[in-house]
Amino acid sequence: MNFILVGLGGFLGSICRYLISQIIQNKSGSFPISTFLVNVGGSLLIGVFYGISQDKFSEEVRLFATVGFCGGFTTFSTFALENLRLFQAGNYIIFLVYTVFSVSVCISAVFLGAYLTK
Repeated sequence: MNFILVGLGGFLGSICRYLISQIIQNKSGSFPISTFLVNVGGSLLIGVFYGISQDKFSEEVRLFATVGFCGGFTTFSTFALENLRLFQAGNYIIFLVYTVFSVSVCISAVFLGAYLTK
């Protein structure tokens, strides 16, 4: 049942992301404003879901909202939540390394992938 809930949440999150990208077209030049807004919004949502789900929601609702919806809406929200958890646990070095490596390695991987396909 959890797979279905996560899948349904991901389906809805992906549709919302697509709709937002269609509504907020990139009118700001080269800055990807719709992606930026989705990432910030998704990060805010996953923080809200995380904050209220710890005592008030079932595991199924939490999975639907965080893993499913927010994961389909933006995986950046999951990355941000993982960083919050590392920080809250006092794992400051891992928090810093994970953040710097994730951003730099993932951006490099996109460049590499694009280069390899040319």
